[in-house]
Amino acid sequence: MPDSALAVFAVFLRLGLTSFGGPIAHLGYYRVEFVERRRWLSEAAYADLVALCQLLPGPASTQVSFAVGLSRAGLAGGLAAWLGFTLPSAVALVLFAQGVAVLQGPLGAGMLHGLRVVAVAVVAQAVWSMARSLCPDRPRATIAVAAALIATVAPTSIGQIAAIVAGAAAGAWCCREARGPAFARLSVPIPRVVAVVALVGFVVLLFGLPIAAAVWSAPALAATDAFYRAGALVFGGGHVVLPLLHASVVEPGWVSESDFLSGYGAAQAVPGPIFTFAAYLGAIMEGPPAGWGGAALCLGAIFLPGLLLVLGVLPFWGSLGRGALTQAALRGVNAAVVGVLLAGLYVRVWTMGIGGPADFGLGLVAFALLVVWRAPSWLVVLISAGAGAALLGG
Repeated sequence: MPDSALAVFAVFLRLGLTSFGGPIAHLGYYRVEFVERRRWLSEAAYADLVALCQLLPGPASTQVSFAVGLSRAGLAGGLAAWLGFTLPSAVALVLFAQGVAVLQGPLGAGMLHGLRVVAVAVVAQAVWSMARSLCPDRPRATIAVAAALIATVAPTSIGQIAAIVAGAAAGAWCCREARGPAFARLSVPIPRVVAVVALVGFVVLLFGLPIAAAVWSAPALAATDAFYRAGALVFGGGHVVLPLLHASVVEPGWVSESDFLSGYGAAQAVPGPIFTFAAYLGAIMEGPPAGWGGAALCLGAIFLPGLLLVLGVLPFWGSLGRGALTQAALRGVNAAVVGVLLAGLYVRVWTMGIGGPADFGLGLVAFALLVVWRAPSWLVVLISAGAGAALLGG
């Protein structure tokens, strides 16, 4: 049964307030919320959606949220999901830019450390559950391990894409006789003509904005061009976008090096997507646009290309998967997604969150609360933040 856009907004607002740990952790929170708790998606449909968003440029976790919103309440639901997930961190970063210091001192550092530890437990739970469902036999388990190795050796967006493409090829070769559903179509009530318009708009803006910025020397237009290109040319999202943003705002002198680094630190301290760092940069830029208006402009510009791509591709992506060869390839893709998440658990989450025996113990308790006791993720987040504050802040 379809939901209202307001209901979708409420669900994603709660996620936006509690989803700490970066894009890989966000995918873990989503899986708990939409596959296990609400059953909006099947395991296979969720893995297929994650694979698609990993292949597209833009912020992958936010693109997944937008797609889920589209499936529940159409275009209004997609926008509601994006707003709900994005606003908490964007508002917090703009307040930080205006001098409201948050999460500073030993107590705040301890809370942030606890949040990094709980992200390990959340991602571990997602990998464990998805592996049981999507890698039930030796061929698919082998594909997952190989994908994890590829994504670990090459911990970049290129490595992730290579792992998923290799998984598709391996699945087409060795998973034709595998049992279980390989493909679950995510239904989105979006006409294909709207999808085509979105894809055309993506291309026109990508090539048209630099030309317009060169012809008209308007600061707002130059900022829109810089942030749109940053969002359009990064695969996997997250911290990968930082070099592009640095080149876009520090090198021209719009933002100082020290302010850039301060904002980056604050962006790691708030829940939600790292792309909301653009709101902080837009708020502190020298000259117009700046303040809340600059934050809104830069925030919209960096997210727009990724959302246009999802809107343009998803209605066509759902029509795939009918042939036996395609279904076998998708089995391999689903297994590769598990491997990519496993690599992300180590490369992006474990190494930042687990620094010693106490951290490992806290992570183990959080994992047990999630998997054994089925505690809600928001409660485990609060417990871990409090434990981290007691360990480091006390």
